Amino acid sequence: MQEVYRVFLFILITFFEPSVNALLAFIENAPALVIVVAFFVCWIVCWLPVATVSAILLNWQPPKPLQPEQKMPLLVSLYLLAPLILWGVVWLTNKSFSDYGFVANLSTLGYLALGFALGVGSLAIVFGGQFGLGLCSFEKTNFKLLLPILLPIFLIALLVGGIEELIFRGFLFTELAQDYPVWVAAVISSLIFALLHLVWEQRETLPQLPGLWLMGMVLVLARFAASDNLGLAWGLHAGWVWAIATIDTAELITYTGKVSDWFTGKNNKPLAGLAGIICVLGTGVIIWLNS
Repeated sequence: MQEVYRVFLFILITFFEPSVNALLAFIENAPALVIVVAFFVCWIVCWLPVATVSAILLNWQPPKPLQPEQKMPLLVSLYLLAPLILWGVVWLTNKSFSDYGFVANLSTLGYLALGFALGVGSLAIVFGGQFGLGLCSFEKTNFKLLLPILLPIFLIALLVGGIEELIFRGFLFTELAQDYPVWVAAVISSLIFALLHLVWEQRETLPQLPGLWLMGMVLVLARFAASDNLGLAWGLHAGWVWAIATIDTAELITYTGKVSDWFTGKNNKPLAGLAGIICVLGTGVIIWLNS
């Protein structure tokens, strides 16, 4: 039996090794767009069975809109798959996660903390300004809702921010920058980042597209400011997600309607209004001046 196994293994190696080597050589020298498209296709294909089972268990039937409690399991499963797919890309292209800006060291933790503080602080300034101008009011009675949700939302924000930065400012930007000028890679990766948000919600996301694109550009700048380390961009992204999600979940803010929602944000989404754009631009200026 052992001899049969050895013969079978020898035949496999003899017939398939040249093809495998040829495939690896092609992938290693393939254009950036080929690698990028292959990654996103593999990501979606691998996620579809998980999404299908999850949709059945959650009793979600498209095209019905997803409820928040239905969206979260789908989102988490999608994001948890991403590092596994990216690990395959890293292995096939003979690269490492550090090539994409993800380095496991104390410097990354420092940048992460700094970015998180900057993200939360920038939003605090914007909302504080709107409060001072009478454009919104705080629902003080809802403060009691904060304590139970702070940690769960923080963990989700870290996951979402980390995965999205690894994919868009790490993998996608790095690959595109190999074949295109840096500014073109930044523009394209930020555009893809913005457009992919349409997958979840179209009506609320459309007005946010310019803001999401600008956010992507600022996060690219954050990677450069941190000497190619994703920690600052990760922290900034997580800080924004945590602050906005906390405010929305606890319903802490009510807009007074004194100005158009094009200033405060369509559908109560800051990135869909001038205030959110000012927040992102101001953060970018701070990063630029201190880089």
